[in-house]
Amino acid sequence: MLTEPNLPNQEEPKQEDKISAIKELGTPEVPGFKSDIHCLTISGQIEGHMVLPPQNKTTKYEHFIPQLVAVEENPNIKGLLIVMNTVGGDVEAGLALSEMIASLSKPTVSIVMGGGHSIGAAIAVSSDYSLIAPTATMTIHPIRLTGLVIGVPQTYEYLDKMQDRVVRFVVEHSHISEETFRELMFRTGSLARDIGTVLVGEDAVRCGLIDAVGGIRDAIAKINQLKEQKGLLQ
Repeated sequence: MLTEPNLPNQEEPKQEDKISAIKELGTPEVPGFKSDIHCLTISGQIEGHMVLPPQNKTTKYEHFIPQLVAVEENPNIKGLLIVMNTVGGDVEAGLALSEMIASLSKPTVSIVMGGGHSIGAAIAVSSDYSLIAPTATMTIHPIRLTGLVIGVPQTYEYLDKMQDRVVRFVVEHSHISEETFRELMFRTGSLARDIGTVLVGEDAVRCGLIDAVGGIRDAIAKINQLKEQKGLLQ
């Protein structure tokens, strides 16, 4: 049985590196291929102005922003893939991330795997092209606050203006009409225990919110296509 000779530049990973990789990633080896596509993951709840309990799975927006700046500045990064499985979270933080993603000059593709609920819908449509897995879901519902709410007209006016900002962004960055999006928000006959209208896979594409149903392979292929259109292929 033939074996490949040890190359002089190949070093066996140290034992402590293997143990660290198992703890952090669940595997002793990580593929060494260096891609020119940067992958960002949005999982759990989007944490913004309020620090969530430690048992919550969160994506902190202050960790996300420097990565977006680096994607824009780094000439070695040719595209951005955003993989999402989020229940939503802080509306202003999610909208801020959406605006930053939409302003990038590099090709961007988002894919909803599992769920892209609440403000996650705005993040999903902020990319140049959006995908959703066949079984993934998206919940569209009115803007709500949790915790202490001051019961004065100004509070409701603030919520209404925040909702208008989200609606305007989603409509401008997808193929859904404002009438359809608002109808999904307030379709009381389809509200699932007051959480909103649930769209599954093809439903999100059919109403114009998401561009196509697909997976990672389709997302990578689309980024490469966009890179070619923008003259970023090596």
